[in-house]
Amino acid sequence: MASQTGAIVQQSLNALMDDSSFLPQLQDQRRAQAFQSLAAILSTPNKVHKAFLRIALENGSVVRIPAFRIQHNDALGPYKGGIRFHESVNEEEVTNLAALMTLKNALHEVPFGGGKGGVVINPRGYSEKELYQICKKYVQYFADVLGPDKDIPAPDMGTGEREMDWMMAEYKSIHPGSPYLGSFTGKSIISGGSLGRREATGKGVYFSFRYLMHDFLRDNKGWLAGSSNVFAATALAHADKPLTIAVQGFGNVGSVTAMEAYKCSAIRGKVVAVSDRSVTLYNEEGLDIPALIAYASANRGDLPATEAALTACGARAQIMDREAVLYLNVNVLFLAALEDQIRKDNVEQVKASIIIEGANAPITGEADEELAAKGTVIIPDILANAGGVIVSYFEWLQGRETQFYSEEEIYKQLYAKMQKTMNSILPAYFGDPLPLRQNCFVHAVMKLSSVLYRQGKLY
Repeated sequence: MASQTGAIVQQSLNALMDDSSFLPQLQDQRRAQAFQSLAAILSTPNKVHKAFLRIALENGSVVRIPAFRIQHNDALGPYKGGIRFHESVNEEEVTNLAALMTLKNALHEVPFGGGKGGVVINPRGYSEKELYQICKKYVQYFADVLGPDKDIPAPDMGTGEREMDWMMAEYKSIHPGSPYLGSFTGKSIISGGSLGRREATGKGVYFSFRYLMHDFLRDNKGWLAGSSNVFAATALAHADKPLTIAVQGFGNVGSVTAMEAYKCSAIRGKVVAVSDRSVTLYNEEGLDIPALIAYASANRGDLPATEAALTACGARAQIMDREAVLYLNVNVLFLAALEDQIRKDNVEQVKASIIIEGANAPITGEADEELAAKGTVIIPDILANAGGVIVSYFEWLQGRETQFYSEEEIYKQLYAKMQKTMNSILPAYFGDPLPLRQNCFVHAVMKLSSVLYRQGKLY
């Protein structure tokens, strides 16, 4: 487990160790031994699967591509987690993401464990036929450890419903006669996917922000105003005011988040900046998000990066460096790109007072501490970006029941589940000096610890 996640899990265990009301059955030496066991279990994966996929390219050459499937913990149910196609994929990263999935599912009470997959490629460098072969080989190499009741992959960075359809089809061919609809989630609708799955993560990311800054503040303004909590002061200072919003990343998560912010009537906010891997676009009067989404959809996901492209797009914006989005003088910053975007070397340049993690681990541990010290409200990845796995759970259920929900019903259930989680976390967050991330981790670790204890896994 990466140092940041490992450290915060250990902090959570230390807090629970000293809380005599938690697992009161465990006392003295027996308690110390049990918590040592918990630390060992939560800091390491159950299984690490690695393979080199042999792929014949269209130019006649053969390559061997590293691929991973990490299964962190299955105490709460089958392993669950996406498959990432990116050139930066490595075993440590995938292991950390698998651990975060375990904690995320525990926090939101989704009956899955944590897993994650990765293939070390830049998908833009391969043809459609080659990507199809990579997907087939991935399933072939890991066929024995995947399945609707074992380990259920989903899309992640660089993958989508097309890749999940290919993988499910290969799983079906390898396991004839066995249930297969629940073997992968994030599939296309025609292949048994769920309505709303593609947009679920982005919608959930924005919902977490909207619920905190609108619904929760509205219903709890009385006691929050009397609180000495620094995070409550930051949130209240931005309540019921026009907010400027920037979104880093314009893929499935960032573009949907930006659109939700653009059309939201509950919060008076305007999206003044968005970015992708090449460029930041800025307009202090607000960007035309529908026009930018239409352009990106027609151009392999890329934003317009030249004045000519902006003119063709019909949007007005200032073209800036891709990292400029992090340092703009805005109230709210959504991070929906890669990990480690705000670090010790650049955290002082970040001006946003409210940050929402749509990506996994976009803020390093050191930067997280600095931001928290000055009262920045951070809605962490474990809380904010769970929409994908929650709707994946709904898709998995629909595949088992062969009954399918409307898009309206999917979003209704998604928001209800995220609201329940936030209502269990936010009062504690605004009632003590711990950052929201630590509150979420304590809650998740508490759930996992209780289950592992009851399953007899601590001895």
